[in-house]
Amino acid sequence: MTEGLKVVSMFPFTAESLEELREAAQAEVLVRSNNAEFLAQVPEAEVLCAFRLPENIRELAPHLRWLQYPGAGVDALGPTGLLEPDSGVIITTASGIHATTISEYVFGSMLMFNRSWPELVRLQDRRIWGSTSWFNLRKLELAGQTLGIVGVGSIGRHIARLGHAFGMRVLGMKRSASKGDEDIDQYYTPAYLHELLGLSDYVVLATPLTPETEKMIGEAELRAMRKGAYLVNIARGRVVDEQALIRALREGWIAGAGLDVTEEEPLPADSPLYTMPNVILTPHISGETVYYDERLVALFVDNLRRYRAGQPLRNLYEARRGY
Repeated sequence: MTEGLKVVSMFPFTAESLEELREAAQAEVLVRSNNAEFLAQVPEAEVLCAFRLPENIRELAPHLRWLQYPGAGVDALGPTGLLEPDSGVIITTASGIHATTISEYVFGSMLMFNRSWPELVRLQDRRIWGSTSWFNLRKLELAGQTLGIVGVGSIGRHIARLGHAFGMRVLGMKRSASKGDEDIDQYYTPAYLHELLGLSDYVVLATPLTPETEKMIGEAELRAMRKGAYLVNIARGRVVDEQALIRALREGWIAGAGLDVTEEEPLPADSPLYTMPNVILTPHISGETVYYDERLVALFVDNLRRYRAGQPLRNLYEARRGY
């Protein structure tokens, strides 16, 4: 760390938050919302905080040593080369700050589907009282059902905790099976993914996007799921083979899906996902919350203090894992 530490951010921190960051950094912290103004400051920056960076950021920012990424998944940084083991840049993520809001989104989606709320809202819009139609709609309960979580990180653990609160049995998948986690009734490694899928009434995808997880959920996996199962994807769209999913939803391999992410974003207007009655679709907003700024600032402040003290940073990206 140099004496003249300079921190530049494109995240729109408030004036109050900016003061907290400056105190923690004991140095200059600049916020530039305009891309051109941001890029004008990066040549002297040692620390950056931004979602989108140009592919040649290493050339533009020769003094860059640390990027505090404001999101949890860093796959968008691939073209910059910063994710390579020899990039010389430390990357930390915002993993964990979305746990509450994304977990609540997951259960909101599941509850909406299981009580047929999308159909009932459509009936309301048409001024139709739903009493006669209700007999043909889905009327399930979460209690007593099995929840399978693919990717048990900070978000997955919070989802598991809520699952138990709803009286569900919770299964989890991660790279290496674990013991002693009170929120997970049974762990599975990726080799046993099909077994987890076959046992689950609800499957939540919360895994990072890596070469190993890209299109992890394809035709074979969708066919391994129960016909009455509901899939929720709050990970990345490319974790799922979207064409296989569309076919599964059309042909009834699974009952439905809640999708906050898609292979291509924005989702093209001609995608059949928009009009499928067994799909709840949202535009990648599950992590949005009025507390985002507050939580990101708390994490960044802590990491800035650690950085100045030469201590290990929180939420370190590890190139060997891909997240």
